[in-house]
Amino acid sequence: MAKICYTIGEVAEILGESTSAVRFWSNTYPELINPMRNKKGNRLFSPEDVETFKKLHYYIKDRGMTLEGAAKAMRKNTTGEDTRADVLLRLKNVRDMLQQVHDEI
Repeated sequence: MAKICYTIGEVAEILGESTSAVRFWSNTYPELINPMRNKKGNRLFSPEDVETFKKLHYYIKDRGMTLEGAAKAMRKNTTGEDTRADVLLRLKNVRDMLQQVHDEI
């Protein structure tokens, strides 16, 4: 069952980034990522926000784009035609899962 909300620490772990990077990306692009807040004021990210973070991470880390270039590419691709980021993320997840199985054997 999918989670409803993810904490900043969980998102950072999913991406393999620091919480400060996740916080920075969230603050820099509120039009792309709009977290909810709990009573304490902590950010809570939706599954859609997590997918947006994954795409940003792909553009920045794997394609070597700047933050602005990554955001521009994401804004330009509102129709979902460019699915390379999604495919690459899924393949990375499969690789990580297989590596985990290999390590346990």
